[in-house]
Amino acid sequence: MQTSRGRRRAAGTPSAPRVVEDVAAERPRDLHRDARRRRGPFRQVTEFAAASGIGQKAGIALAATGLVLTVTVPATSPVMATDASGNAPLAASAVSPQISADIGAQIDFSRSAVVTQADPDGKLKQLLSAQSAGSVTRAASAGTLAAPLASLTTASPFGYRVSPITGGSGDFHRGQDFVAQCGTSVLAAATGTVTFAGWHQFGGGNRVVIDHGNGLETTYNHLSSFNVKVGQTVSRGDVVALSGTTGASTGCHLHFEVQVNGEVVDPMGWL
Repeated sequence: MQTSRGRRRAAGTPSAPRVVEDVAAERPRDLHRDARRRRGPFRQVTEFAAASGIGQKAGIALAATGLVLTVTVPATSPVMATDASGNAPLAASAVSPQISADIGAQIDFSRSAVVTQADPDGKLKQLLSAQSAGSVTRAASAGTLAAPLASLTTASPFGYRVSPITGGSGDFHRGQDFVAQCGTSVLAAATGTVTFAGWHQFGGGNRVVIDHGNGLETTYNHLSSFNVKVGQTVSRGDVVALSGTTGASTGCHLHFEVQVNGEVVDPMGWL
């Protein structure tokens, strides 16, 4: 027996069927999604890098490290890439990750020589290879040579002076004198080749000359002894001799010269 409530429900207007919206059916199908998934993120990055002109090498580095570099590539139309089968082009925005950089930016994976303060011989070599020693300015040459003694105390300077031997004025002093007790270690001011090691007949006494290339030479004079020979390669800071008072000297010291293309210059401009 039906109740009045049940009769009213049966006699009422049937409810409209519920409509379930198929969102997935309305979404446009990405025909190339499966192909991209099969290639994997590593290949996606390298292919896009090659297609956009950045280069396969850069793309491999980015994919290997997992880094995302945003690069803006100058173009008059959208950058397009194709899938692995060479089918219809894909918009760059469909490929992940996206790569961009400022206009004019350069991506270079080559190793370049870096010269720092920790490589003074490299700095000197770079300076001399760029120009001959004769055209190097004092500002550029300052600090390129190392001290020829562990501790420098200046004595008689480079240039005209009163001769300590004759007492006459107008004597031209060809180098810079440094205070040094006899037997003090004398150091090579830079890497080079020994071109002279012997007795200097014009007052230098025992003398060593080192050629550093491109017209630059250093000389060490009044030595008590030396331990290098002609043709030997020495490095910056190597002990090449011991200070003394041989030749035209009035006491133990080191007479240090810098020569540029055979002409002496003020050594303090290079130390």
